[in-house]
Amino acid sequence: MKKPIILFDLDGTLIDSTEAIVSSFCDTFDDFDMPKPKREEILRYIGYTLEDMFKSLGVSNGHIDKCVIRYKEHYRQRSLSMTDLLPDAKEAVEIAYSFARLGIVTTKTGRYSKEILEHLGIMRYFEVLIGREDVFHPKPHKEPIEKALHYMNTSTLNTWMIGDTKLDLICAKSADVNAIGVLSGYGEYEELKRYCDNIQENSLVAVRYILQNYTK
Repeated sequence: MKKPIILFDLDGTLIDSTEAIVSSFCDTFDDFDMPKPKREEILRYIGYTLEDMFKSLGVSNGHIDKCVIRYKEHYRQRSLSMTDLLPDAKEAVEIAYSFARLGIVTTKTGRYSKEILEHLGIMRYFEVLIGREDVFHPKPHKEPIEKALHYMNTSTLNTWMIGDTKLDLICAKSADVNAIGVLSGYGEYEELKRYCDNIQENSLVAVRYILQNYTK
């Protein structure tokens, strides 16, 4: 019997790096003498690529690349000290690992994501981590999930994607895998419900749902 596949998003799904993200954006805007966006504006776009976030926050195309580089410099310095596992996230991963094969699909930089998960003590549970630099087309495109399944040498059958934003859910639908939206992060219930019927409180509840309902 093949084990099911569970793919997790990171920010808002397993980890909370909100303060590291917000402060890194604010410092980057300060570095280039640009008006800082409001906190809620930054939060609204977490889950998108850095390029899309800076564009949505009003940075012109000609300045986006240097802003991304500077942001990564700030984020790298504080990502470990300012990132924690979400409540129940470790238990969710441990239970999932007991019956499924696991992967990470994120728009964060893969290198930094691995460092964070190693620091938090859970990277060993995951067979693959697909980050922004690993794909041409990030979420909501289906490529990140397809690439994760390719590396895991498996198909979409009995595969689940757990994430906190519409990007995760659209990606899952496009890749023809099961999706579960979680309310532990940045997506609002009404928005998530437009893209997925299965909305759970957090990753632990989502994993328990999969354990009870996957096709054996």
